Amino acid sequence: MEVLSRSLILVFLLIGFGFSKPVVSLPFGLGDLFGGGFGGGFNDGGDDARVAEELYTENNDFDTNYPGSWELASENSGVSSMHIQLLPNNKAIMFDATVFGETKVRLPGKCRPIPNTKGLMDCTAHAVEFDIETSEIRPLTVMTDTWCSSGGMAPDGTLINTGGWDEGGRAIRYMKACENCDFTEYPVALTGMRWYATQTMLADGSFIVVGGRRMFNYEFVPRPGVNNVKNYDLPLLRETTDLAENNLYPFVHLSTDGNLFIFANTRSILLDPRTQKVIREFPVLPDGSRNYPASGMSALLPIKLHGENADVIPTEVMVCGGGDPNGFDLAFKGTFSPASSSCGRIQITKPNAAWKMEKMPSPRVMGDMLNLPNGELLIINGAKKGVSGWEFADEPNLTPVIYKPMKPKDERFIELRPTTIARMYHSTSAVLPDGKVLVAGSNTHDVYKFNEKFPTELRVEKFWPPYLDPMLNAKRPEITSVLNAQKFQYGEEFTLRIRLRQLPVLGKKDIKVTIYAPPFTTHGYSMNQRLVVLATKKVEPVFPGVFEISTLSPPYGAVAPPGYYLLFVNYRGVPSKGVWIQIGA
Repeated sequence: MEVLSRSLILVFLLIGFGFSKPVVSLPFGLGDLFGGGFGGGFNDGGDDARVAEELYTENNDFDTNYPGSWELASENSGVSSMHIQLLPNNKAIMFDATVFGETKVRLPGKCRPIPNTKGLMDCTAHAVEFDIETSEIRPLTVMTDTWCSSGGMAPDGTLINTGGWDEGGRAIRYMKACENCDFTEYPVALTGMRWYATQTMLADGSFIVVGGRRMFNYEFVPRPGVNNVKNYDLPLLRETTDLAENNLYPFVHLSTDGNLFIFANTRSILLDPRTQKVIREFPVLPDGSRNYPASGMSALLPIKLHGENADVIPTEVMVCGGGDPNGFDLAFKGTFSPASSSCGRIQITKPNAAWKMEKMPSPRVMGDMLNLPNGELLIINGAKKGVSGWEFADEPNLTPVIYKPMKPKDERFIELRPTTIARMYHSTSAVLPDGKVLVAGSNTHDVYKFNEKFPTELRVEKFWPPYLDPMLNAKRPEITSVLNAQKFQYGEEFTLRIRLRQLPVLGKKDIKVTIYAPPFTTHGYSMNQRLVVLATKKVEPVFPGVFEISTLSPPYGAVAPPGYYLLFVNYRGVPSKGVWIQIGA
């Protein structure tokens, strides 16, 4: 009888795994796959609209009152993180500016000549590679000044960083995701000084750089070694500037129709960057200025895909926080004006769209707004009074906020557990593959100072969002394999396998597969960030606790530009750890 039982189990395993599909496996044990009944499958060809409604509603999510928690990941990052980008090798590139004097990490065996001085040398690093798992740092070399620059991750996983201050204003820098790599720099590749500009990826994987101080135009990022000779006028930037220049670091989002949504100060347009044609202008967003130095936040809301998509896939933008248009002048005189608690949502793919206004639980300037793997947004960091600038803000906002875009309006904002570390001017954050959020930086001074009300901050924290509630550990799915490899073309169907500790009956309404483009975050804006909810074709059991999910990659580059994404499987609002995949590259 024992032999027969073992034989049946072996047959079951062979049938369950099959031999017809190539599998890229992730480690998992078979020991706890047995001991319960089968989960039920869901594989009908029902109405797409009904399935979509089931997939995107949050009514089925597990309840939790967990307010999040904080852990100290590192006492000393060496460099205060003014800019941050997570790369596919699970290293975060952190850097500030070369003009701030000595940092707390040395450049091994070399020094950097300080521009505009008589032979002075700087032997410290102004950029580091931060290992998100071990917190170890590796110093990196930047020769041109990266102060208030912009950036993004190219389709091959390379960080491309543009602009900065002084001798760095026209520079382009490349940092590959490889062992012992360092920055490669081209100091005069751009046409003008891109200081406080925004870099955004287009549908074909190329980059555009928009704005900068007194740069009322945009240009396309050239190939390495090529210097640009042309840029394109953008009247919106000239029209929205004021005495405080409250239109710097404009919010730029790639729409699903391939055009760019560009928001500056209080106004916004939809632009075809190739033809320089303004497709539409949106209504003015009330309640103050939203861009640097008023420094509000902006993000695309999750882009939801179906098996058969509409001709134009709906896309919404959210803008929150900011402040008084005169806040910079007031702060210069010693008065810190209240930040804004106002938010606006608008569907940028809809003609005659209007802003829908909401209100955060507390005012916030200089905060970050991040898409989380389960479709919620996290608002974190910043202050309640003042604006961006040296010593120009007060009253740190220590309390993160979750925003649930699919909930009724009065249930969308939830305040979470506060930190004890002020994250003011020049702070950053990044979503990690394990679902935690890395929080770093803060330097309200023009050099490194540590005995101040708001000191230069080298400590690095990790925030645990509510879905990491320890009581939900048993609900957390594990991606055990990605069938058909981990590189996909547009519109390609692929299959995942997940394991659950419990043995539930799963339907499509219980599962949400998302892909996340890790952004370049600086000055309260996360460039190139987007979360896409993929269309789930079927969910079916393989054997106890293991399920196979068939899903579709995005249909084209305007929905998800080519490159690396973190793929998550969410079970009733609880995300798995992310797996790096590559799409369209």
